[in-house]
Amino acid sequence: MNTPHQAIPVASIEHWSDHADVIVVGLGIAGACAALEARRAGADVLVIERASGGGGASALSSGIFYLGGGTPVQHAAGYQDTPDAMYDFLMASGISPDAEIIRAFCNGSAEHFDWLETQGVPFERSYFPGKAVFLTDTTCLMSTGNEKVWPYREVAPPAPRGHKVAREGENAGSLAMEVLLSRCADAGLRTRYDSQVTGLIVDDDGRVVGVRLRSGGEAHDIAARRGVILATGGFNMNKDMLAEFMPHMLGNAEPLGVPYNDGAGILLGQAVGAATQSMNGVIATASFYPPSQLIKGILVNTLGERFVAEDAYHGRTAAFIMEQPGRKAYLILDSEIFAYPELTAFSHHTLVDGWETVENMEAGLGLPSGALQRTLADYNHHAAEGKDPLLHKHPDWLKPLEAGPYAAFDVSFNKSVYLYITLGGLKVNARTEVITPDGQIIPGMFAAGACASSVSRDGKDYASGLSLGPGSFFGRVAGRLAAGA
Repeated sequence: MNTPHQAIPVASIEHWSDHADVIVVGLGIAGACAALEARRAGADVLVIERASGGGGASALSSGIFYLGGGTPVQHAAGYQDTPDAMYDFLMASGISPDAEIIRAFCNGSAEHFDWLETQGVPFERSYFPGKAVFLTDTTCLMSTGNEKVWPYREVAPPAPRGHKVAREGENAGSLAMEVLLSRCADAGLRTRYDSQVTGLIVDDDGRVVGVRLRSGGEAHDIAARRGVILATGGFNMNKDMLAEFMPHMLGNAEPLGVPYNDGAGILLGQAVGAATQSMNGVIATASFYPPSQLIKGILVNTLGERFVAEDAYHGRTAAFIMEQPGRKAYLILDSEIFAYPELTAFSHHTLVDGWETVENMEAGLGLPSGALQRTLADYNHHAAEGKDPLLHKHPDWLKPLEAGPYAAFDVSFNKSVYLYITLGGLKVNARTEVITPDGQIIPGMFAAGACASSVSRDGKDYASGLSLGPGSFFGRVAGRLAAGA
């Protein structure tokens, strides 16, 4: 039996089962967009998908595309966003961002929105001004990241960039994939479902010239005259890779995706010499809101100290919680803002207890004597003046917590169901070309979507939509480039 994820010398190939100009591995959002653009550029395209149909994890998503730079929906909502403002924000908030990748994405973002609409992906000209994790109606535009969080709000004018597909429910991404898969069928793409790529075929110069797949228990070698595009998704279903790069996610968290998000594309790339990047990057949920009034509370660790501005995007909050002692944290509320968190599926609603005084709450939570009292006294003093000199929470969410009785929710990592996706993957440039550890380009191979390390590389810099947005955008880039290779 063949060993999965191997490099196969072309000289060993005795018979080619098929040929194509471009082979796309994976038919989620990145693969569909890559295949469409390659086909429309005149290439004969073959798509290989392990499942029995296309869609992947993208079809299970909430359907939010992070796009900006002046989309029609932003204009309709009164926001004059620019590519430069979007670039400045993403560069400032990013963890080791690649300036060329960020610039390409920002400069082409508005055009990419137009392209999606042209394919038939529907977006309303509507805007949600509040703060939520996702919307279940068809409202389109919402703030989904840290644009209003300090210090980023001082770097660039905040603008909402989350564009949700106009389908009701939590899985609006399914409609985007239905539309794109229909366009793929219209374009005459060839597809092979229930097929797993187990190796990449390389010539003597290291160029990727084909793939080996297994289907129905048989191996087939297929030549790629121009290039192979890897669009296979992340690795959050691969326990061995998780144990190596983020063992803390095993046991206390639930991966978001489909069974085939097992890192296959990353391992295939590594087999032919590709470098990886940000393999410990993860976006996990830690959303104690809605209702948004809970953002006016404070988060403290077991030392009774605040550690993150409570108005941060929930993925950023989760990343900070996971850095605290014992990965423990508590949400502190007074009687004026008390409410139960509404997203019960995430289990961020473990009410510890209620107390008449801060001193009693401090003792009840087992915090160091005087610590929470000092933290709240300092916070309340400044909040009364509309300030937060420690963490700079936005004034919209500042309120002295002085109206007893008080309550605390346990939002510790081991007390919540953290849903997550991986962000690390193959190292690529802005042209989606895959790079070796010494910075060389592997000819004939491209990567896009969650198997590539792209715009967002850490939960602290993630925003909802930074999977579908860059995945679809750079899928198109890969398709055009591979077709012309």
